[in-house]
Amino acid sequence: MKFIIRLLVTLSLFLLAKALALDRFVVPEGESVFGEIFYHTLSGNETLLDVARAYDLGYNQIVLANPGLDPWLPPKGHQVLIPKKFVLPEGPHTGILINLPEMRLYYFRTEGRTLVVYTAPVGIGTEGKLTTEGVYTVYRKKERPYWHVPESIRKEDPSLPEVVPPGPDNPLGNYALYLSRGAYAIHGTNKPWGIGRRVSHGCIRLYPEDIEALFPLVPVGTPVKVLYQPIKLGLKGHKVYLQAFPDLEKRLPHPMFQVIKSASRLERETGRDIYLDLFRVREVLRHPDGVPQPVGRVK
Repeated sequence: MKFIIRLLVTLSLFLLAKALALDRFVVPEGESVFGEIFYHTLSGNETLLDVARAYDLGYNQIVLANPGLDPWLPPKGHQVLIPKKFVLPEGPHTGILINLPEMRLYYFRTEGRTLVVYTAPVGIGTEGKLTTEGVYTVYRKKERPYWHVPESIRKEDPSLPEVVPPGPDNPLGNYALYLSRGAYAIHGTNKPWGIGRRVSHGCIRLYPEDIEALFPLVPVGTPVKVLYQPIKLGLKGHKVYLQAFPDLEKRLPHPMFQVIKSASRLERETGRDIYLDLFRVREVLRHPDGVPQPVGRVK
C-alpha cells in the first residue's frame, strides 16, 4: 500500500509538471504584474525540489519563498508557498529576456493581436562564469544536439571526451538554441536539480519539459537580452508591486536608489503618479525572497 501511495504521488507530480511546463500569460496593456500566490500541502513524500519542478519553479524561488523549511525533509502537511506571481523585468518586451538574479527566462510574442509572455526558471553560470549581459540572437536551433566539449571544461575534467553524443549523459539535453556570441546556448539538461541554481559554465539551462515546449516557438533570428535586475517594480491596477531577489554579484550597493529610479521610469512610461510606502519598500529589500509585495499606489 505504501508503495502504491508513493507511486501515485510521484505520478501526480509528474503529470502536474507536464501540465504546468512553460507558463503562458497575457500581458495586459499598461500593467507588468501577473500570476498569483497560492499554497501546496506537502504529502510527506516530496522534497521542495519535487514541488518546485511540479509548479515550474526554480530551486532558488521555492527556497527563498519558504525560509527555514528543510528542502530535503519538509514536514508532512506543511503549507508551502508557491510564488507564481511575477513582475516583468524592464523592457523592451520583445524576444527573450533572461534575468540572471531571478534565474528566469521570459519569451514575448504576439498571438493574434495579443501580447503574451512565456516564462520558465533557468539554471545559470557559477561564480565567475555568469553569462555576459547584452543582446544576442538565436542563430541556430538543434534537436538532439551533440556537445562539443570546450577545451577549458576538459582541462577541469580530463575524463571528458571531445564530443558527447545525444543521450542521457549529454548535459545539453534534447534541445538547444545557440546564441550569436561566445559559446552560449539556451538548452535542456540531464540534471534538473540544477534549475534555479548557479551550476553552468555560462549557458542557460531549462527543465526538459520547458525547453521541449519553448523550442518550437522560438524562430531563428529571435533577439535574446541577458539582464541583471535583482529589483523589479511593476504596476497592477492601482497598486505598485516590488519583487526583490538577492543581489548575487553585489552590484547594487544602494537598492533603495534603484527602486526610486524604477518608479521614475514607470511614471514616464505610463504618465501616472506613483506613491511609494518607503517603510514597506525597506522591509521588502531587507528580505529579498522573490515574492512580489504591494509597496505603493498609483493615481
